[in-house]
Amino acid sequence: MDEEDIIRTYFAPLAAGLPGAFDLKDDAAALAPPPDTDLVVTTDALVAGVHFLPDDPPADVAAKALGVNLSDLAGKGADPLAYTLSVSLPTPPSANWLAGFRDGLAALQEAHGIQLIGGDTTCSPTAVMLSIAAFGTVPAGRMVRRSTARVGDLLYASGTIGDAALGLYVATKDKRTDKWGLDLEAQNDLLSRYRRPQPRTNLARVVRDFATAGLDISDGLVIDAARLCRTSGVSTTMRVENVPLSRAARDCLHADPDCLETILTGGDDYELLFTVPPQRVDALCGAAEAAGTPVHCVGEITGPATQQEASPVTVIGNDGAPLHLAHSGYTHFA
Repeated sequence: MDEEDIIRTYFAPLAAGLPGAFDLKDDAAALAPPPDTDLVVTTDALVAGVHFLPDDPPADVAAKALGVNLSDLAGKGADPLAYTLSVSLPTPPSANWLAGFRDGLAALQEAHGIQLIGGDTTCSPTAVMLSIAAFGTVPAGRMVRRSTARVGDLLYASGTIGDAALGLYVATKDKRTDKWGLDLEAQNDLLSRYRRPQPRTNLARVVRDFATAGLDISDGLVIDAARLCRTSGVSTTMRVENVPLSRAARDCLHADPDCLETILTGGDDYELLFTVPPQRVDALCGAAEAAGTPVHCVGEITGPATQQEASPVTVIGNDGAPLHLAHSGYTHFA
């Protein structure tokens, strides 16, 4: 099976019905955003052994590749529109793997109202490598940025934090999980959060209507809060007791208190983190509830950033003292 066979058989059906995709038969696509909107563009690359495990099911790999890009769009308050996919596969590609990968993309496309519009297919001598560029739209001038948090704002997070990082331990059968004593349902919940992020596209409008600044949590709650704060020139204080946890994460933490750092810094959450003026909190929570995903206040913007601060983020533990974390989150090349 050559490159053209792969495109025709597995990827062209994902572009069906989108006029500017031209059934993936042209060298480029044509994409026109609706009137009075801005186009929002994001790109994420995933590499086997770095972002997903080499033996992860292909449908899960596809869902993660597209899901992390949808999460970026949601963090900017953007509604999904289309995406391109560049995929490098070991030779020869497995038909079963390709079919599973296609099915994973198709399911997420349908769930979030987005379609493939183009891309590239190449041969890789070693690992599977993927890159997706996702396009979304916002009303003109209303993309939510990192740089506009204000002193006095409250810091909110969607969903629950830490599940995916704990799920990686489950996926790799790390001996640390022996302490946790999780039942099968809890293990599967954590594993699912690692393999299949749940992009909060349902909160995109909520974010753009209420947030002063925002992003998605990809590399860990603490490091992404720090990125938002540094870009905005502010500092924040977060409290561990306010960080939203799933039942499975609470069980892990109860059995193994050392899990706390993993929960706060492990990454792969793909929840949304954003700032909101206090006077708009009631309306925010009502809108998030109506959208189907709860949001939780995890901290507040306490003041402008200072040069003396090692980090713009202070995390207060349950004993009322600041936590001293070995690291703040995942970063490449560190």
